[in-house]
Amino acid sequence: MVNKQVLLAQRPQGMIQFGDFNIIETITPVLADGDMLVQVQYISLDPAMRGWMNAGTTYIRGVEIGELMRAFAAGMVVESKHADFKAGDSVVGIMGAQTYAVIQGKHLTKVDASQVPLSWFVGILGMPGMTAYFGLLEKGLPKAGETVLVSGAAGMVGSVVGQIARIKGCRVIGIAGGEAKCRSVVEDFGFHAAIDYKSVSNMGKAIKELAPNGIDIYFDNVGGEILDAALLNLANGARIVVCGAISQYNASEVQGIKNYMKIISARGTLSGIIVLDYFARAAEAINQLGIWLQEGKIIYKEHTVEGIDHFASTLQMLFTGENHGKLILKV
Repeated sequence: MVNKQVLLAQRPQGMIQFGDFNIIETITPVLADGDMLVQVQYISLDPAMRGWMNAGTTYIRGVEIGELMRAFAAGMVVESKHADFKAGDSVVGIMGAQTYAVIQGKHLTKVDASQVPLSWFVGILGMPGMTAYFGLLEKGLPKAGETVLVSGAAGMVGSVVGQIARIKGCRVIGIAGGEAKCRSVVEDFGFHAAIDYKSVSNMGKAIKELAPNGIDIYFDNVGGEILDAALLNLANGARIVVCGAISQYNASEVQGIKNYMKIISARGTLSGIIVLDYFARAAEAINQLGIWLQEGKIIYKEHTVEGIDHFASTLQMLFTGENHGKLILKV
């Protein structure tokens, strides 16, 4: 098979550019025992990819120059030399940004795409959905009647966090960019209120007006000034869950936290969430999220762009805010 691959050409300086990647064509190798040939159909585009493009190791090794760009993907088995998989099976895993993957079966998970679209397994029923599920429930520990603030509320993770918090009986406030996204946060995802960070002059004051008694849980997807404003409004015993800092990923100089002393006065806790830590419990999250989707308690939206040649421009959309829903590249 002729395989198109997206390789990392250089380390980004600021915003991702087209020149940061090379797209090449190769021929898929002959399968060894335990291997499978998978036709990649959907590639998940996630903010974490920006961190993976940097040198060094954080929670996972950075992608080296000239290497295949790391990506979660879903696809169909074309040929199998693994006893547990056969041609036609739907699978998900870290298969990279390419049209075909030759990969060992132990690195893939078989999924049932007969009831829901296969793309859902790189979205609501994949890594982003599990991040929202475990991040809020295991780190945020929501209780009925509490107030939850979510940044990046129109995004995949943020929108699901808010909906789970609402299901758990919390009052939910979202922060998003632009009138249309804020309207969607309230009307589509059921948040009780939304703040447009692009139109407010004082974020701390805007949060205070909607949460005069303070924030019990702050789920942070953006970092920077919004994180600092949230810290000014913590209730006693507040939990801050740090999932990402998308406002900082392309910054030449990362903004530090100024108001961290508020965590002390609020007797609060701050913790991070890495979804890889919960993969052994994936079935739990997928099952419960599936029930909520079936019951109409969670609304899920996808924003799909077609064609692997559009990888760079589509990935940019995460950082410009152009996407409306989970961003997916259809191969």
